[in-house]
Amino acid sequence: MERPAALILAAGRGTRMKTSLPKVLHPLCGRPMLEYVLRAVRRAGAGQILIVVNRDGAAFRQAVGAGVEYVVQEPPRGTGHAVARALPRTRAATAYVIHGDMPFVSVKTLRRLRRALERGAAAALATRSVEETRRFGRIVRGPGGQFARIVEDRDATPEEAAIREVNAGMYCVRVAEIRWALRRVRPDNRQGEYYLTDAMNVLAAAGRDVATVTVDDPDEMIGINTLAELAAADAVRRRRVLQELMVNGVRIVDPASTFVHDGVRIGRDTVIHPFTIITGWTALGPGCEIGPGARLHDVVGGRGVRVRDSSLEQCRLGDRTAVGPYAHLRPGTVVGRGVEIGNYAEMKQVRVGDRTKVHHKSYLGDAWVGADVNIGAGTITCNYGLDRRKHRTVIGNGAYIGSDSMLVAPVRIGPGAVTGAGSVVTRDVPARGLAVGVPARVIRRLHGR
Repeated sequence: MERPAALILAAGRGTRMKTSLPKVLHPLCGRPMLEYVLRAVRRAGAGQILIVVNRDGAAFRQAVGAGVEYVVQEPPRGTGHAVARALPRTRAATAYVIHGDMPFVSVKTLRRLRRALERGAAAALATRSVEETRRFGRIVRGPGGQFARIVEDRDATPEEAAIREVNAGMYCVRVAEIRWALRRVRPDNRQGEYYLTDAMNVLAAAGRDVATVTVDDPDEMIGINTLAELAAADAVRRRRVLQELMVNGVRIVDPASTFVHDGVRIGRDTVIHPFTIITGWTALGPGCEIGPGARLHDVVGGRGVRVRDSSLEQCRLGDRTAVGPYAHLRPGTVVGRGVEIGNYAEMKQVRVGDRTKVHHKSYLGDAWVGADVNIGAGTITCNYGLDRRKHRTVIGNGAYIGSDSMLVAPVRIGPGAVTGAGSVVTRDVPARGLAVGVPARVIRRLHGR
């Protein structure tokens, strides 16, 4: 069969979330929950992807980007109405139909639904027997065990409400058949909505084959309607992320206090200590040691990196570099190999050469620091001028910056140069120059540096 389309239902306003962000765009383990559904349908072979949204579609376009098409359902009048709005745009003969708030839908289930159509079914839907049936539509079967109809929870009689087999909310349908059925659906229910499940009932009543596929993993049926349910689903996804890391040779000392986003990459033989948060597109090499108390966001780290009790954002660390405790590396910082960055050191838009040491209470901003440099305690690059512009400080290889030095940018400290403790450097210091005082003056050239 040709590649199916995918119709993703995301027009619900998520009123129970009580937030301004569309429900399916809420982050789940670092990614919009809708992204997990998109990932599943693509891996299951979907070609054209149509997302049914309400009139607030701009947020979706910003979060999801290219590669999908949008269909506006306004006002929302039920799942059947949503599918009917998308069908005129559907180019394939078959289509997956998935709710956008079901981030644990699996490729396995989707492919099994599609195979049911290959065997001749007009439509296929996923079901599972559960203990807690509230909110789920019940699967009513005929005398021979064949699918007869779905009854929504709020419309079920006491006998139907006692049924344990429920609709999981995942479908694969023949477009022509579902179009025919939806034309015959009426909003004869307490909500006054057009149910997609009623289209399944129409097909079955007309003698079309409606197949059912059993869902193996109960997590696939998790739907998210409140922030509390979002938190519970986030915990499920986080456990899966940590489990995969541990299977691949990453030691997580305490999974209960460790938070790692989906998409983070960590090399084997790395140890993650408690109270560590690793988010965004962070990628760490093998043999690292992270935490306790570390926060890394969009960080790229080499082999053997060590980060303890520190916050790092959008920066790069070379092999065997050590950061912390209590350091803050801000966006744009690129650190070389074997660098030591210690207590209360802060950096922003800085390039640091190999083997440089920045051990104590310093601020380096908009600076280029060479290799084998020693930055004394209390050093500040005064990068913001009276002209309200940022200026750069350049420190050459092997320079020694004395404690409490103020480097007033733009300024260059030459290779092997030294600034005395408490110096306020407003002019360039030549190679191997010794600058002291306020303002600093070069008093002599040093030899052997």
